[in-house]
Amino acid sequence: MAFATYIDGQTPFPEFSVVVMLDDVQIVYYDSVTWKVVYRSHSESQYYDEEQSDGGVVFQYIYNNLKQQAFYLKDHLNHTYHTGVHVHQRLVGCELMNNDKPGLLKSWDAFDQLNTEEFAFNAEKNDMQVKKPWMSWSQQEWHNKKFLHEYIYQPICIKTLRRYLNMEKNNVMRKVKPRVRLMRKTLSDSQGLQISCLATGFYPRHINLTLFRDGQPVDDDQITGGEILPNGDGTYQMRKSLVISEEELREGHKYNCSMKHLNLDNKLDIIFDVAESDPGSFSLSVVISVLVFMCGAVLIITALIIWRKRCAAGRGSETSKSDYSLTPSSVQDET
Repeated sequence: MAFATYIDGQTPFPEFSVVVMLDDVQIVYYDSVTWKVVYRSHSESQYYDEEQSDGGVVFQYIYNNLKQQAFYLKDHLNHTYHTGVHVHQRLVGCELMNNDKPGLLKSWDAFDQLNTEEFAFNAEKNDMQVKKPWMSWSQQEWHNKKFLHEYIYQPICIKTLRRYLNMEKNNVMRKVKPRVRLMRKTLSDSQGLQISCLATGFYPRHINLTLFRDGQPVDDDQITGGEILPNGDGTYQMRKSLVISEEELREGHKYNCSMKHLNLDNKLDIIFDVAESDPGSFSLSVVISVLVFMCGAVLIITALIIWRKRCAAGRGSETSKSDYSLTPSSVQDET
């Protein structure tokens, strides 16, 4: 995927920049300061000249296209009154299927935070589709764009994808199963209970984590979290949390966390035992636990006292017997 940004207006950033990713690994950077492809690694590639040429062809086209469209989009979206900064961005990329055949070449455009156009080219079906077009294309323009994507842009993208996939395969094709943690937190001021399901340490980053109440997915507006965040070791984590009110706790709903990931053979289902964490029952269980502990402590202390008394009595008895047997003999020795 290539993430391109064109900026219309004065900023401290380059007018145009591109970051190229292989899945979630950055491999290339390009901007309008140097107009050169900069590699994150493998800078001594034997294909350096070829890749500079390919990058120049593709990125120059994206630059000219975004710049041209930004000029018309300001008028089309009634943004001409705004003389400040305008940002036109494009996410474009190709995919390689498991059978090593090219998949779709797709792109998404956004101008000033508004989605403007979606594009998809299917080489196998020789088909091109455009959604949300901001302007109509003539038959000749449609033919030209189809030709460019079929014979230039997708071949370059697939060639680059195969090349860097071979270089980074140990990294991007590794598989790490998620570790799961369930957490409960009793909220202050009788606000109920917060339950959280955390999946961490997984790769690749795509995961499906869902919280259920009585077998039905909990609405997204009731859940906090849900973002995929990076760990320091190159893996990812996701946490979803739900606040359960005291009234809901009394109603006895059943909650569970369901997880799907590429490295899990089956869907992982984990049940929250919220009944044990109900504030009222929790307080009662704490009181009972304290009482049991105190009773146990009293019994142990009493047993220790009795044992020490018996030990002391035993030592006293042995001492008296020893004194009784020694006295006559000592007297006899003196006489």
